Amino acid sequence: MRSPYNVVHVTLPESKPDDRSKYVKYARSAALLSEWRRDGILMREDVPVIYRYTQTFSLPHLGETYTRTSILVLLKTEPYERGVVLPHERTFPKHKEDRLRILEATRAHLESIFGLFEDPDARIHETIRNAPAGTSVEVTTEDGVHQVFEPISDPESIDTIVAMLGDRKLWIADGHHRYETAVAFREALGERDGEVPEDYLPIALCSMSDPGLVLLPTHRIVAKLPFGHDETLARLSTAFDIRETHSSRLFDALGHGQVEGRRTFGLAMEGGLGYVLTPKDEATLMEGVSSEESDRLRGLDVTVLHSLIFERLLGLTGLDQISYTRDPMEAIRAADQGAAASFLMNAPTVDDMRAIALGGERMPQKSTYYFPKVLSGLVMWSLNDF
Repeated sequence: MRSPYNVVHVTLPESKPDDRSKYVKYARSAALLSEWRRDGILMREDVPVIYRYTQTFSLPHLGETYTRTSILVLLKTEPYERGVVLPHERTFPKHKEDRLRILEATRAHLESIFGLFEDPDARIHETIRNAPAGTSVEVTTEDGVHQVFEPISDPESIDTIVAMLGDRKLWIADGHHRYETAVAFREALGERDGEVPEDYLPIALCSMSDPGLVLLPTHRIVAKLPFGHDETLARLSTAFDIRETHSSRLFDALGHGQVEGRRTFGLAMEGGLGYVLTPKDEATLMEGVSSEESDRLRGLDVTVLHSLIFERLLGLTGLDQISYTRDPMEAIRAADQGAAASFLMNAPTVDDMRAIALGGERMPQKSTYYFPKVLSGLVMWSLNDF
């Protein structure tokens, strides 16, 4: 955090040794936010604005350059049961508590969540791309993503975009914890006459038809296994054919399996040991997966991993031994640095996410990762300036 104005100072406050309670850090965030406003570091817009946000990036293992286009707007919070805003992942309660404390202390939404909308003919996507905008701000961040941020303040363009999105359902792609926190915060107020600032939070919205919409997997690192190397492989071999390779080749093997239409998992263990797992028989494999969910949810790699591989074959229950990474090489390195094993897998599709959420179901935690992340602090929504 080289800059004293890095938003992380506010969104992720650190506890200090002399803090009297664990809540002092949230008051520190509120004080710092007020200071930035007073000193003109943060400025309030004078007119209604939609922000167009483009992110251009490349992924070495995909070999292409992509540009994803979003708009940053305010979203009216709606309980999930109304079917307007749809979740697709389960959440962790402890993460929501932290977000609630920040919101209570600062009285502001400090980051935008990320959401998707259906746009079969890409008409909304093209309207957003072609809308006239003001002076842009550009930066290439340390992860190599070129970020362009520009205001759309033309009233006609704003009205057109708002009208096109008015009757759309929205899928939360990233930010379930923050959205659920915002809904709970609003509901705690009870009934109010008219709109209140707590009704809204900022969101970056992207068309499902955007060619730059990239969904990556989240790999699992297992700290401890109930069994040793040989017994682990013996148990896995009851449901999978196992091919040995060097762990550094696992990610390529996953890609080949995806191209060939085969379900493929990678298993990395200590000493560069790598194993490519493919089902002996798909129908038999699915018999070992919990039957409480829809076939689509049961068929996801992440469901097979948790329900069959972790729980049934390896006896791993709960999530205490599991950590997550989006970087396949980090997962592989972890297996050489003390973790018992790392499991690599392919990502679900955007259509998987859409269909499962429409069916009222949720994927396991950390099932999806839309790359790149929306930068924090681009837009804030103050509940004291409505």
